[in-house]
Amino acid sequence: MKILITGGAGFIGSHLAETLIKRGDSVTVIDDLSTGSLDNLRAVEKHRRFRFVLGSVSENALLADLVSDSEFIYHLAAAVGVELVVHSPVRTIETNIHGTEAVLSLANIRKIPALITSTSEVYGKSNKPVFHEDDDLLIGPTTLGRWSYACSKALDEFLALAYWRERGLPVYLVRLFNTVGPRQTGRYGMVLPRFVGDAMRGKPIKVFGDGKQTRCFCHVSDVVRALMELPQHPRAVGSVFNVGSTEEISILEVAKRIVELTGSKSQIQLIPYDRAYAPGFEDMRRRVPNTEKIHKLINWKPTVSLSKIIASIAEEEKRKLAKER
Repeated sequence: MKILITGGAGFIGSHLAETLIKRGDSVTVIDDLSTGSLDNLRAVEKHRRFRFVLGSVSENALLADLVSDSEFIYHLAAAVGVELVVHSPVRTIETNIHGTEAVLSLANIRKIPALITSTSEVYGKSNKPVFHEDDDLLIGPTTLGRWSYACSKALDEFLALAYWRERGLPVYLVRLFNTVGPRQTGRYGMVLPRFVGDAMRGKPIKVFGDGKQTRCFCHVSDVVRALMELPQHPRAVGSVFNVGSTEEISILEVAKRIVELTGSKSQIQLIPYDRAYAPGFEDMRRRVPNTEKIHKLINWKPTVSLSKIIASIAEEEKRKLAKER
């Protein structure tokens, strides 16, 4: 197939592009490189079935040409990372909402199927122990910009489903839970690459809050497998799916495990949220997905353990350190 990936120079998009090329598809990536990197695409940049286009999804004429030349769209272009969301709320809202609106409206002209990546952030401050796709959403107040990301992605979901129900555009919605692995950067607040990088450099590992907040980390290869297999199933159209690991662990325990697995002598420091981000910052205490829906439909489940994930990130970090020296 001829596939378009928006935001394809990013962490997840680049892994997806590689896997699609291996499957035999032709892939075009559009990315403005605001958070992505051409280095992520080195493995495919010279492949005859790969094309990179420097640009933004907000450039309507450019995007229109790319969409019209595609048979399927993966829309991954978005503002990413807590730090970026907190410090650049205008960019976060505009990128997420306007970008998705542009992709859907252009895809609808020729009814080109589109998979929209959403986020577990949309569940907000819900205290439910496990999140189901049809749960109510509990978003914080508009006075706290931290929740603008969750709201913008929720609106993306509403819009995509509206295009499906009202206009018959085939859409697929995936809520990603803490995807991790090689190529992910800690620059925008991503926990694992930041912790591993600091541990292997002997720097203090800074855990924000009390460290008791829990997350589930899913390897990017498992996530890419879900993104590729869902569109193959007719009953996935017009539906929302959680994609993530169910191996729950506190952030403090993650830091301790990284210190142990890397043999680091780094000290772990607890940093209050007010100092790490902004006064009044709120976080989700738990973020655990129920993945029965995607498992029943396509028999998907994660295969890479957290220890193996940490090891893969550490290997990449070793190569970075070797270059630095």
